[in-house]
Amino acid sequence: MNVRPDLSATEPTTVDNADITVVGGAGHVGIPLVLALAAAGSRVNVNDLNKETLAVLKSGRLPYIEYDAADLLTQALAGKRLVFTDHPSQISRRGPVIVTIGTPVDEFLNPVRRVVQGCIDSLLPHMADGQLLILRSTVFPGTTDWVHHYLKEQGRDIRVAFCPERVVQGYGIKELREMPQIVSGTTPEAEREARALFESISPEAVVVSPMEAEFAKLFNNAYRYIEFAATNEFYLIARSAGLDYQRILNAMKHNYPRARNIPRPGYAAGPCLVKDTMQLAAYARNQFGLGHAAMLINEGLVLHVLDDLQKRYDLSAMTVGLLGMAFKAEVDDTRASLSYKFKNALRSQARRVLTTDPFVTTDPDLRSLEDVIAQSDLMILCTPHLRYKDADFAGKPVVDVWGFLQGPNIVR
Repeated sequence: MNVRPDLSATEPTTVDNADITVVGGAGHVGIPLVLALAAAGSRVNVNDLNKETLAVLKSGRLPYIEYDAADLLTQALAGKRLVFTDHPSQISRRGPVIVTIGTPVDEFLNPVRRVVQGCIDSLLPHMADGQLLILRSTVFPGTTDWVHHYLKEQGRDIRVAFCPERVVQGYGIKELREMPQIVSGTTPEAEREARALFESISPEAVVVSPMEAEFAKLFNNAYRYIEFAATNEFYLIARSAGLDYQRILNAMKHNYPRARNIPRPGYAAGPCLVKDTMQLAAYARNQFGLGHAAMLINEGLVLHVLDDLQKRYDLSAMTVGLLGMAFKAEVDDTRASLSYKFKNALRSQARRVLTTDPFVTTDPDLRSLEDVIAQSDLMILCTPHLRYKDADFAGKPVVDVWGFLQGPNIVR
C-alpha cells in the first residue's frame, strides 16, 4: 500500500493515482473506512453504484449518521484525497481493492453467495494481476477460500484477504482507531499486505486464517444476539410473574462484576445480528439451536408486547404512537428495524398508528414528536433515543421494555 501523508493539495486524487479503492465506499461500512484511510494519508477511490450518495459525500455532507466523521470528510476533500466513481470499470488498477459487499440471506434465511460472485465478476476485468482484493463485510464460511480458487480458475493472480468489519453502527471512526482489526489472507503475501494496511489505521492487527476470521465475525454477532435473547427471555418470565424486570436486573448487576455485561431488554434488530446468526445456522445445517431460539425470542418480543397490550387496552379504539423507527438509538438507519414490525402488526389492531423519529429522514410517514404525543392515546418506545428521556408525554401511557424511561405512566 502506498501511503502518502504529505499529500500535495495541488495534486488531486484520480482513478490512476489512487492508493486504495473501496467498493461500496459510500455505504455504512465503507464511509468510516474511507475516511480513516484518507486521514492516514492514503488517496482513496470511493467506488459505489449509488450516484446520489456519492454526490452527497462529494458536496461535503454525510448521507448517514457517522459520529466524528464530518471533520474527516472536510479534511479529505480539502486535501483532495478522494475520488468518486460509480462503475466497476472505474476502480483503480493499483493498490488494494476493498469490497464492502457481504453475503445476504434469501427469504428462507439461507446465504446467497452469488451476490459476492457477481461483484467479483464485475471487478475482475478492471483489476491488475498482483492486486490485493479484501473482503470486508460478513461472508459465509469458506467464501474467502472459494474466491481465491475461483480467481485461480479464471487464470488471474489476485491476492485475496478477508478482514471483517466489526464496528458499531454510527461509531465506526472511533472504533477503527481503538479496536484491533482481524486480518486474514489466502497467501502469505495477501496476509502481509492486508496487515500493513489495517495497522496504518488501527492500534493492532490480529492475524488468523480466512475461515477463522469468517467464523470470528459470525460468532461475535451471534453471541451478541444470543445475549439479547437471554435478557429478553428473562424480561418475559419476570413480566409473567407480575414483576418489574428492571428492578431485578439492577439487583443482579449492582456491584456484581460477573453480571455487568448482561444487556437490558429491548428490540434486538439491525442488518447484521439476525442475518449473521442465521448464516451460522445455515452453515451448521440448521443444528444451531441457540441461534434459532434467539431469533424466536428476539423477533417474537414485538408480538408478546402486543399480546399484552391487547389484554390491557381496547386497541381498536386507540391511536398508538411509535417512538423511534431506527433500528438502534442515536442513528438514522432503519434497516431490519423491529419498529416496522410493530407498525405492520398494529395496523390490523389499532384505530390508527403514528410514527416519529428524530434522526430518520427516509420515511415520509414520520411526524414530529409533539404531534405524535398530542394525537396518541398510547405510545410504545421502540428505539431509546436520548431525546425521549426527558420528553413530556402529557400523562399518557408509554410502553417501555428497555427500562429507559421513568414516571408513573410508564408501562413495563
